Amino acid sequence: MAERARAEAEAPRCAPPDPAPRPPQVPFPALACDCHAHICGPQATYGYIPERIYTPPDALLPAYRHLLSTLGCSRAVLVQPSFHGTDNRAMLAAMAQAAGAFRGVAVLPDDASERDIATLHAAGVRGARLNIVDVKTGKGELPLDRIARLADRIKPFGWHIEFLMHVDEFPALDRLLERLPVDCVFGHLGYVRADRGVHAPGFQALLRLVRAGRAWVKLTGPYRISTGPLPHDDTHAFAHALVDAAPDRLVWGSDWPHVKTEWTIPMPNDADLADLLARWVPDADIRRRVLVDNAARLYGFA
Repeated sequence: MAERARAEAEAPRCAPPDPAPRPPQVPFPALACDCHAHICGPQATYGYIPERIYTPPDALLPAYRHLLSTLGCSRAVLVQPSFHGTDNRAMLAAMAQAAGAFRGVAVLPDDASERDIATLHAAGVRGARLNIVDVKTGKGELPLDRIARLADRIKPFGWHIEFLMHVDEFPALDRLLERLPVDCVFGHLGYVRADRGVHAPGFQALLRLVRAGRAWVKLTGPYRISTGPLPHDDTHAFAHALVDAAPDRLVWGSDWPHVKTEWTIPMPNDADLADLLARWVPDADIRRRVLVDNAARLYGFA
């Protein structure tokens, strides 16, 4: 108990999201999908793992639905956050209330059975997440044997593996993952610190993967890679490079509720983040594909 209490005390707390989101300046098209968001808690019901590296405030379905309505998104993909570990119940409970409008990306325990995966699939889960960033152990390590085993288990269900990783740490990323029998998805434009530039070998390897049709990238979390404040001008080159490489392998997400412990400025309004999409993807037809068609194809929406 003492060890758990100490871990609880050491996990820094995150700021809550802006409770009054505005609509984006450039309206989203019908059937737009937010492909990356998290439901946090309630902590009193589901609990957070003691080995987490941060503590979010409760961020629950009613507030998220308000955000979706404000942004003009009728579909969403919830991603299992690190602080819930392999307990996907909070995410699944929110998905169950969405009547088919939500999909999910779960975190699987190593001993998950085929029956366990089938149950998750029936609930709307379409991917398995592997996080090597927000962890206390194994940070920055790519467990290739574990990834291969995971891919074999989820392949019959048509799932993908979603990686939370800094691709610039793996200059041979395409060669490491090219033989996987499932698609790969990468968050936060590859999670490359912007001052390393688009010519960073790992980012170039990511571009090769998407050009080859082996990977997808989420246009999310610019504040996670930018070295400056909104409008995060130093992220635009990464987005433009991805659009030039493979516009049909990109999706967009809000990254709500923006769990991050390093905020030194007020929490961004989600409209300001959504408005970046028009700068990243100025062509309206490609933007619609990112928001609607690509998301429907990756996550199995009708």
